[in-house]
Amino acid sequence: MYSRKIVSCALALVIALGSAATAAGSSPFAGLSGDPQLRSASALVLDSSGHVVYGKDVDSVRSIASITKLMTAMVVLDADLDLDEQLTISDADRDRVRMTGSRLQTGATLTRRELLVLALMSSENRASAALGRTYPGGLAVFVAAMNAKAAALGMNDTRFVDPTGLSSGNVSSAQDLVKMVDAAHRYPLIREFSTTPGDQLVVAGRTQQFNNTNSLVKSPTWEIGLSKTGYINEAGKCLVMQAWLNNKPTIIVLLDSWGKMTRIGDANRIKRWIESAALPVRPISG
Repeated sequence: MYSRKIVSCALALVIALGSAATAAGSSPFAGLSGDPQLRSASALVLDSSGHVVYGKDVDSVRSIASITKLMTAMVVLDADLDLDEQLTISDADRDRVRMTGSRLQTGATLTRRELLVLALMSSENRASAALGRTYPGGLAVFVAAMNAKAAALGMNDTRFVDPTGLSSGNVSSAQDLVKMVDAAHRYPLIREFSTTPGDQLVVAGRTQQFNNTNSLVKSPTWEIGLSKTGYINEAGKCLVMQAWLNNKPTIIVLLDSWGKMTRIGDANRIKRWIESAALPVRPISG
């Protein structure tokens, strides 16, 4: 028997999400069990049948920050590149958009697999930049592949300009991101790497501890099959997950949360709301 964490949601994403988009006060469950009162500007929760459990401003196009890295990982894995190939961090991988730092100094050599782990688990920007730079044809070809993949998934609100999410030009909507999360969840390595609580890697001859940017993956009360966080000023705090709620695989998208713990608080509010009510999910007509 397969673990729940490797069972694909197989979401029926043919739902007319645009017409299903509702403000928090007009959720399908409003009037039945109240509202989870989420602080995120956009939120979308889908069950395993693709039914909208909760929607708030799902079609607004927003910067998505490091949620981008799920697409980066899919494009790398689609190319069937050697995951054991040694790649060297170069000066070109430094963040010149926001001037953020990194523990991956120029000249450090890691395998492509290790860079994927760091990109998905710890949201390492230089790891993501190196993955794009070393793609066959270079960075421009890589970004084109990201946009082609988004188009193939029907992500019509989405555009990528870099593999890290440091650019505010990487944009999407909640209704698009459920498609990306569902697609990413079909990759065993993305499921594994994005939910790894922490790992030790040797960087430039020194063992370093890297941890997951989503504290919920360590929580015994959560069963998470895929996770990715994101943050830049323009995007606010973002979080996408595939998790089991009420014994159902569920996709959660939270965008533009302000405050250090707001996205985690919203995820916990969704969990309590669904599991305490245990209400049946009603399809939304399109």
